[in-house]
Amino acid sequence: MTASAEDVERAWHDTKLAQVLYHDWESETYDQKWSISFDERCISYARDRFAAVAGTSGWPYRKALEVGAGTAFFSLNLKQAGVLDEVHVTDISPGMVRTAQRNAAQLGFEVSGRVADAERLPYDDGTFDVVVGHAVIHHIPDVELAFREMLRVLRPGGRVVICGEPTRYGDRIARALSRATWWAATRITHLPPLAGRWSRPQHELDESSRAAALEAVVDLHTFDPGELAETVHRAGGEQVRTVTEELTAAWFGWPVRTLEYAIKPERLGWRWAMFAYHGWQRLSALDRAVARVVPAELYYNVSVTACRGET
Repeated sequence: MTASAEDVERAWHDTKLAQVLYHDWESETYDQKWSISFDERCISYARDRFAAVAGTSGWPYRKALEVGAGTAFFSLNLKQAGVLDEVHVTDISPGMVRTAQRNAAQLGFEVSGRVADAERLPYDDGTFDVVVGHAVIHHIPDVELAFREMLRVLRPGGRVVICGEPTRYGDRIARALSRATWWAATRITHLPPLAGRWSRPQHELDESSRAAALEAVVDLHTFDPGELAETVHRAGGEQVRTVTEELTAAWFGWPVRTLEYAIKPERLGWRWAMFAYHGWQRLSALDRAVARVVPAELYYNVSVTACRGET
């Protein structure tokens, strides 16, 4: 599905419509766009993000729900890592639910999928042992209501784990770097020596620009870690904890990903992919090493976990 200019215009005035349009449109290419895979690279990423905020006790969680699952990157890789057992997924986008179930089938898993709004989850109280999500709550209009729903469908003592959400300052820096990279890459690759060999066709660049416009509509929030913790606590969460990650890794990763989307993908190849991945790994290790002296608010990602009370 391709979002037209008319689609984008309508979506400006309807947040839920924007979510459906954007994520349906992205569903067939999302994994490629974000270099998502279901091998050890992304298995270890998902496992490490989960463990960093929620620890390793209780694995595997018997029955899990991923909200705003997208292509099920997080839950399927957590399942492969031994963190989750039975997986259910929801997303407001029918296209994403279909892609998530297809990804599961290709891995030999059967996953139950439902089209659902995270503010009104279609499950009974106490259905799940854990609710997970990755880069999802910044798309939800009423974040506190969504957490109330996630906690409601947990059994007493169950846990919610949401990872990969943008922080207020980290997101501002990352987007500025991305805009500068896009501006430079799309102009340099259209210079006579490079045009045709490196530059994407204009219609693909126009489509990317429409995607960026619609993405601005669906990205509703950035978060201060302390304020996010307070929101989860108000929603009824207990033992609330946040962790921030990616400082220099985000400064490196966002321009890299933007460059990859601005030029012909066949010009980069495997060596580039390994450079990007290992560069991100090394900088992530540096970011963890300096976390004690760098304010949490400057990091790009924030993760949060909480438990439902036993009564």
